[in-house]
Parts: sequence; structure tokens; C-alpha cells
Amino acid sequence: MTAVAAAPAHADAPTGEVYVSDLPWLAESNGWGPIERDASNGEAAAGDGRTLTIGGVTYDKGIGMHATGALSVELAANCTSFSAFVGLDDEVTTGIGTTRFQVYGDGTLLAETGVLAGTDAPVELTADVTGVEVLRLVADEATNGKNFDHADWGDARLTCSDEQPEEPAVVDRWSIDGPKGSPLDAELTLDSAGRVGLVVREGETIVVSAARLGLTGSDGDFRSGLAFVGREDRRVKDRYTMTTGKEQEREYTHAESVFEFENAGGARFAIAVRLADDGAAYRYLIEGDGEHRVDDESGAWVLPADGTAWMQRSYAVNYEAEWMTTTATAANGTGSVGYPALFEQGARYVLLTESDVHGDYSGSHLAHAAGSLSYGVDLFQGQRVTSTGDLSTPWRVAIIGGLDGVVESNLVDDLATPAQLDADDADWIRPGVSSWSWLTDWNSPKDEARQRDFIDLSARMGWEYVLLDEGWDASWVPRTVRYAHTKGVDVIAWFHSRDLRTQEQRDEWLPKLASWGVSGIKVDFMDTDSQEIHRWYDAVAADTAKHHLMINFHGSALTTGLQRTWPHIMSYEAVRGAENGINPERSLIVPFTRNVVGSMDWTPVTFSRGNGNSSKAHEVAMAIVYESGWQHLSDKPEAYAAEPNAIPFLQNLPQSWEATKLVSGTPGSDVVLARQSGDRWFAGGMRAGSGAPLELPLAEFGGKRLIVDLLADDGANGSATVASTVEASSRDVLSVPTATNGGFAAVICPASPHRTTCLEPVEPGPAAALQVEPVEAEVQPGSTFDVTASFSVADRDVRKVVLAPAVPEGWAVEGEPATAKRLAAGEVLQATWRVSVPADGASGTVELPVTAEYRDGNRPGAASSQATVWVTPPPLDGTVYLSDVAWLAESNGYGPVERDQSNGQAAAGDGRPLEIDDVTYEKGIGMHATGSITAWVGGTCSVFDAIVGIDDEVLETPGESGTGSVRFQVFGDGRLLTETAVLTNADAALPLSVDVTGVQRLQLVAHEATNGKNFDHADWADAKLTCSAS
Repeated sequence: MTAVAAAPAHADAPTGEVYVSDLPWLAESNGWGPIERDASNGEAAAGDGRTLTIGGVTYDKGIGMHATGALSVELAANCTSFSAFVGLDDEVTTGIGTTRFQVYGDGTLLAETGVLAGTDAPVELTADVTGVEVLRLVADEATNGKNFDHADWGDARLTCSDEQPEEPAVVDRWSIDGPKGSPLDAELTLDSAGRVGLVVREGETIVVSAARLGLTGSDGDFRSGLAFVGREDRRVKDRYTMTTGKEQEREYTHAESVFEFENAGGARFAIAVRLADDGAAYRYLIEGDGEHRVDDESGAWVLPADGTAWMQRSYAVNYEAEWMTTTATAANGTGSVGYPALFEQGARYVLLTESDVHGDYSGSHLAHAAGSLSYGVDLFQGQRVTSTGDLSTPWRVAIIGGLDGVVESNLVDDLATPAQLDADDADWIRPGVSSWSWLTDWNSPKDEARQRDFIDLSARMGWEYVLLDEGWDASWVPRTVRYAHTKGVDVIAWFHSRDLRTQEQRDEWLPKLASWGVSGIKVDFMDTDSQEIHRWYDAVAADTAKHHLMINFHGSALTTGLQRTWPHIMSYEAVRGAENGINPERSLIVPFTRNVVGSMDWTPVTFSRGNGNSSKAHEVAMAIVYESGWQHLSDKPEAYAAEPNAIPFLQNLPQSWEATKLVSGTPGSDVVLARQSGDRWFAGGMRAGSGAPLELPLAEFGGKRLIVDLLADDGANGSATVASTVEASSRDVLSVPTATNGGFAAVICPASPHRTTCLEPVEPGPAAALQVEPVEAEVQPGSTFDVTASFSVADRDVRKVVLAPAVPEGWAVEGEPATAKRLAAGEVLQATWRVSVPADGASGTVELPVTAEYRDGNRPGAASSQATVWVTPPPLDGTVYLSDVAWLAESNGYGPVERDQSNGQAAAGDGRPLEIDDVTYEKGIGMHATGSITAWVGGTCSVFDAIVGIDDEVLETPGESGTGSVRFQVFGDGRLLTETAVLTNADAALPLSVDVTGVQRLQLVAHEATNGKNFDHADWADAKLTCSAS
């Protein structure tokens, strides 16, 4: 249900006979485009509709919606009836739209139609609205989705009193003092209609109000008719430590007042109000052990005056709508606004958002109508929420202060549920910088070798992580993790949320990932703000913590303090970041809005996509200005290598921050923001638009003499950088020239006689070496074999060394891990273990890792290697088709290699019966050049036979016909046994018969030949072995 977005006092109420299209609307939302007044929906821009027409009947007045659409209008209990003729507009000529029309009064359904289709005649819909404060009209999609649901409310009108209603008078007031030293105080009011309001002041100035606080649901209607019961006050003080965010050590004091009210039916609920140094918040409380259902919240934030505002253009469930600069009244005529939203109110700013959203509630967003200063609270898609036990709704939050106070605020985290992790079991939580390949090398996550390039990049740059994004394969991730660990780099793995939605899925995957040595996961595509998904956030946070896996939520809801509750949550996306391209205005709004409320996975520092909207220095500044527990830097190794000036700055990016300070800025225009790590301050400056200088006043950083390492734009187009180092007085103000959409990055530290720069060299990791023998082995089920490992560190002493193998489930190992309290430089730790293969073990390749874990000073270190073991299958006997045996490896030009059908080219199983030169074959292998398969034949076979050629499907598939050309090759144990000449569609099928006596591994290869790989659908028809196991 749409919340009441009304000011504390009424605007004029409707009077007489009045059309709804002629009234101001409190809020609106629509399936496509804006809701239209006196025209059909049209679907795209405002004013693109036509004359309202239903079943051939036209209407001069009315409302054009697109399901799911809704609007709210304030009646102020001054009207008695509503009527309209409803149906699907004739502009949708297909006639296949389906919509249900509903009329609500104060959240209660008053009238509705059945499902109306595009071919139905108009239906008159009437409702008694006597006593209704807010009328809501809804067009809901019905049986076939929302496409074509152009919903008309023809001749929609109200019958109202001819006189304005009397304004309810305030009958009770309660003052709320802020905590000691806070500039804020507040007042809660109750009017003669039993409605509650909240006013927040700084001195004598109102900075924000909240009108008509309350909710309705299974416990009763608490929006009006309330009577005061009692009040309790307390001071809430806490200290806590964060692993992410603007600063690690936090402390706050809040003043809290809880006001209890009783409705006309005798049911009770309470409103909790918090005042802090940096803002105000309220939430609703209902006691009781049973189930509580909330249908609607009625509160609305009200700005005291118009002013510049910065917000998203709409509400998107993944919070990736575009950002804009607007005004409080002019903003967003489409009705729904995603959190957070920032409003300028004279010398003060107000940022509206929410905190402490968990699975007992849904997310919400703001509801607004053009021309209004009110912003109501809408639950996700108007859906009811339910919880069991005492109900505490999320905090509705207004961060208040100067621009610096808003940017530096921790209020969202302060209001959140405290940490659910034991502080003594948190050493596995480690923020840091990560390389990430997907944005600029999008196909690379599928490529194990290319991912090693990004691991090597992280190692060279001193970054803690590499992110394996969508496309990684479970067959090589453990091996890649071991490689990364030898470089001192930890691994993050991407996951689609659908693969972790159930407890069973999480119980399967999370232990497996932990066993591979993965440090954390990036989970993607939640794309909803429902109560169900917030239950899932709670569950997946708890489950990943249990397995010591950090997590980053991508394609997510907004962060609302869950990073305090679960400190292993490293970041959220919830922003239109770098993967959507760079909009300079957006880049300069989000430091003052989105990043205020929590970590933001923007993925900055992309040099290779051009610098028109962000100079290279501007991109480096983003890595400082934008806070994220995992800072994923999004360009490829070659791009960073081409910018040597930037490398030392990127190498020095800290894992986390101790303090944050806004030096200067204007949302959407410019920012200079600094963050502290140790005795160094990292400052980022960014500008949108013309290249005017940015100032860096050094007095912000203390001391008398300071060293400043500066990376700035070199030239007006932002394509080059210049690096410099200066020593200056703390009284100095540096003026840094910028390019168009330019910026700078600076590292500032106290000057001393032996310090010439703040930039520290990357300390190379230990020169660790781990050898495992055998490197490869072939074993039979039920057998045993020995594994020997030798570990040493050439360049330093290490301690607490543990050297041990990790065998698969069902395998056994004899021998204890080798340990050393201290291993001197060059000293070798060696051990041998006997490994037993289970008699019923599956055949195939098994990687047997051996890992050395150690401490290098206080830092953990690891080295890994492995023996690759081939567990042989039972020996082949008789005539065996290769399409019926397990393959050791396969690759293909397009799609997968197919068994007993042609290649088909796309998905598995999309081929046809194998056919060469009009002859079909029931058995065989369908490839696409260049393709290959490798099969274990175990030395028991004597002859391989096949009939090879280009499949006829390339001549018969419409739009895909052409001439293939392939050379067929057969290898045994790596040795070429035979090959054909180049075969084309014009050639007849060619029989092959190859001696494979003694061959262990047989490989079939189809090579592209004279004209590239297109149309090279290579068939190995009737491919079979003649074998004898005796």
C-alpha cells in the first residue's frame, strides 16, 4: 500500500464534484512510463497517450495507467463516493491485456473488478469513500504478466462536501531532548483526530518532520484514533568495531523515547524515536508472541522548504537507477524513489534512508508526487509482511547535518543490530583490494590461464585478492586457489544467488568452497526487496559465517546496517556503478548519498575504456573516495602496466580506513574526500565538468611539515597523469589543476628527516617452494601409493609450519602432518605419506593437493602444489563405442561435443542423427572443429574404427549452410597415429582403421582446415574400439 505522503497540515481538500485527474496526487507509480491525466498510458514519455477509449467508448476525463500502476490522493475525510468506468484501452490492438482494478481507502480494499481483458466493454466501478483520508487506485497485472495492460479509469470522479474540513488541532505535545552535545531536539504530537506526528529541530529551525506516523495490520489500525498511554526514556550508548566502512572504531550516544498508544479498539502499539548528534529515526513496536502482519505504514517525511535534492530517478529493486540533481518538489513525478535521497535545507542537509532491515520485514522506498514536499514510506510492491514474536519495524532514518556531517555519519550502522559474530573468531575476516577481470576482459573468467594473469597482477600490486567472476569451472578452481596462495593472494568466487537460495544448496556449496581454500563469495542477481529475500540475506550471512567465508552482495538490495550485524559482509553493489558506464554527475552524487549508508562496490579504476567521462587521475581517486570492504579494481594487467605513474598509488591502497573526512564538495559537481590509514591520509579529488582546479588544504591533516605524493591530470583531456612529491607546511593549500571530468589522488604523511615519500614499496612475499612427487600417477581402485612433499623458504625464517596432504572423501592417508615451530631460511621440511584409493572409488582424474601453511611474522602464508592422479577404470573388453565411455577431456569449436548425434552448435543435445553423404549412423561423436576428446583405453584394445566426414546438417540448416573443411587426427598417448587429408562436404565418408595396441590414452581431434572453423561439423560415425581384457 502507498504511504500517506502528506504535510502535517492539509492542503485544500477536494470539494464538490471533482475529477481525480484534476487533483494533486500524493504518490504514483506505473508499469511503464508515467501515469497520464486525461489520456491513455502511451507507455513511454509523459504526454504520449491518446484519448481514453475502452471498447469503442471515449472519455474526455480520466486516468491512463499501465499495470502494475497506482496513485494516491488525499480526501481528508471530505468525500462520500468515487466512480469510474474501467477497462483496457483500445490503443492495445492485440486485445490480450488482462488487469484487475482496485480501490482502496486508507489501506482497506473498498471495491475491485474481476480480471478484465482487452476485449471487454467498460465496467463501472464505484466505492463509498465516506471518512476516507487517502484514496488509492490500483491497476494490477493479472493472468499473463503486465505487457499490454493499458488500464483506463474513464471519467474517474469524486463526490465531496462543498466545504473544507476543519483542520485537526494538536492536543498533546511531548518534547525529546537530544543526547548531550547534540544540536537536535524533537517533538512528538497528537492531534484531535488521534494522529501522531514528529518534528525535528535544530535550535528553533525545523529541519524535517514526519507526518501521520502509524501502521495497519492484523493487530489493528494505528494510523488515527490513537490515545496516549505512556512514555519511557533512556540513553543508548555503545562502542563497537567494524571491519569495513568509514572508520573501524565507533562510539555513539543516542536519546531514545518510546511512546505507547492505544487505538479505538483497545489494541496497543509504540513508536520509538531516536535522536543522535547526526540525525533522527523512528520505528514501530508491537509486543506479542504470535504472528504480526503489517499491511501498510502511513508515515511520511516532510521537508520544511523546497531546495536542491539528489536522488535516483526511480525506485529499482537493485538500486541501479540513474541519479539526478533536482529539487524536493520537482523530483520524480513517477512516484517511487529508492533510498537514500539527499535534500538541501538551507545550511543543513537531510538524507533519508532506512536501517536494520531483516527477514521479519521487507525493504521499503519513498513515495512522492511532483509538487509535494512529502516523501511517504512504501513497503516493497505494497506487499504485506509478517513476523513472529515482538515486532520491531526497520528504522526510518533522517541523517541531518552539514554536508560533512552527513558524509561522515555512521548513523545507519549505529542503529543496526549489533554483531552476531564472536570477536575472538574474526581473524578470518579481512577487507582488501582485489583484481577483477570481467569488466574489461569479460570472457576471461572461463580461462584458467588468464585468471592466473590477474593473480599475478594482485601479487605484483600487493593486493589481497583476485575475483573469479561468472564462468569459472569447478574442475580448476581448487588448483587456481592453490596457485594464488603461493603468490600470497586469496580468492573470491562469483555465485548466482539461485544456486544458494535453499539451505540444501548452501549446505552443498559452502563447505566445498571452504575446502577449496576460497576466502569469500560474490553473490549476484537477488534483484528484489521482498521480505523473502531479506530472510535469505539473514540466512546466507549466518551460513557463510559458519564456514568462514566473507561475502559481497551484487545485484542487491541497499545496505541497511547488516555489515555491523555480520562483519564478514564486505560490500554491496546497490548502485549504478562502473559496469553501467561513467556518468560524471552520478559519480559525484554517490559519495554524498549511496556511499554514506554503507560499503559500495562501484568497481573503479578502469583506464582502458576511455577517459571522456573520467580522467585517469579521477579513476584512481575513486578508489579512495568510494569505500568498499572489497575494492574491486576493474581493469586488466596490461592497462595498469601502461600507467606507471598510477602504479605506486594503487599499490598503496589500504585494506581499511581509520577515519573519513569530507574536505570539500558539492553533490554532482566536485568532491575532495580524505581517509586515514596509520599516519597517512589518502585524499581523492573528483570533478564533473570543466577542468577547474581542486583545492587541498593541508591543515586538515595536522602536523607542521607534511609530505604530499600527488597523482594529477596531465593535460586537458584526462588521458595522461603526472606524479609529483612535495614537502609543504600544514598552512599551505595545494591547488591541483584538473582535466575535464578530472581529479587527483594524494597520499599525505608527516615529514621527517629520513622520509622522502609517503608511498611504501610493495613487500615481496616469501620465496616459498613446495615440490610434490609424483607429479602424475596412474593408480587402480583399491591400491596404495606414496606421496612425498618438500617445503622450504629461501629468503627468511618462518614459523608455525604445517605441511599436509588433503585427500578426497573416502580416501585414506597414513602419516601425520609434518610440522616445524621454526623453519630457518633455506631449511627443508619433508614428509612422505601413504595414500589408499578406495576399492569402489570412481575412475577419473583426481588432484591430490599438499599445502604448507606458515606464519611470516604476524602474517599468514601458504604454499600449495598437487599430485595429479588418474584412477583407472575397469579394462575395456569386446567391442566398445567411444560415445559410451567416460572421457578424460573434451573441447569443441561451438557448444559441447555430442554423443550419438551431430554437433548442433549451441546447447547440449541440440544435434540431429549423425549423417554423412546421406547415410545416417546411430552411434558416434559429433564435434565442431577445432574439437577433441580424450578417452582412457587402458592398453587392452587393438583397433580403433570410425567413419569420418562433414555432417550433412551444414547443407540443410536454413541460414547456416556453408562448406566445412576438416582434417581428422587420431593420437595415442600423445603420438600421432593417423590423419586424413582435408575433407569437405563434397567428399564421401572416409573409413578409418587404426592400430591402437598398447595405447593408454586415445585422443580424437577435428582440426579446422582451409576456410576457418565455420560449418566444420565433424562426425566420427560408428566410432568404436576392439578390445580384450583377458
